Amino acid sequence: MSVYETVQKRRSIRRFKQKKIPLIILRKIVDSARMGPSARNLQPWEFIIIDSPELVKAVFEHTNWAGYLPKEQGKPSPEQAPVAFIAVLKNERFQSKWSNHDIGAAVENMILVALEEGIGSCWIASVTREPVMELLNIPAGYEIDSVLALGYADEEPIAFDLDESVKYFRDEYGRLHVPKRTMESVISHNKFGQR
Repeated sequence: MSVYETVQKRRSIRRFKQKKIPLIILRKIVDSARMGPSARNLQPWEFIIIDSPELVKAVFEHTNWAGYLPKEQGKPSPEQAPVAFIAVLKNERFQSKWSNHDIGAAVENMILVALEEGIGSCWIASVTREPVMELLNIPAGYEIDSVLALGYADEEPIAFDLDESVKYFRDEYGRLHVPKRTMESVISHNKFGQR
């Protein structure tokens, strides 16, 4: 699969098979983040791989999922919960006004490499940070930016051209539908508005 094909296939996954991800693959995913672009090469990130079932369950309890969906359709049930998380930390010593850009690029690298390995992901910024900081023994000088939920996908969301609403939804079969703006609505050529 080419990088373009991987990008086109990528969807946020919120239903996972309960199959363990090998640690070597989780480390490969983090390694892809480590190689991301960074303003002034500050590399403000650090990562914690969480694959202990007890810790995964504890972190899962402090995450919020799919704000557009009714609560019963958003957060996965324990039988379809992620089997691993990667906590994405900001190291305050290496902060700059571009740190959020750096972290976004690093996380996208992880999402794409995970998908290349057959692993679905959901990037979650809605985390109750204090209890997760305690669970993971994160010291002062660091903050949790987000967590990346991971597991082998147990759903296949469908992308379609956006009509009016950006809200994703589940159909009567529980399949997730995700509207995406059309190419024509987001691109100009040479000057703004010039198609």
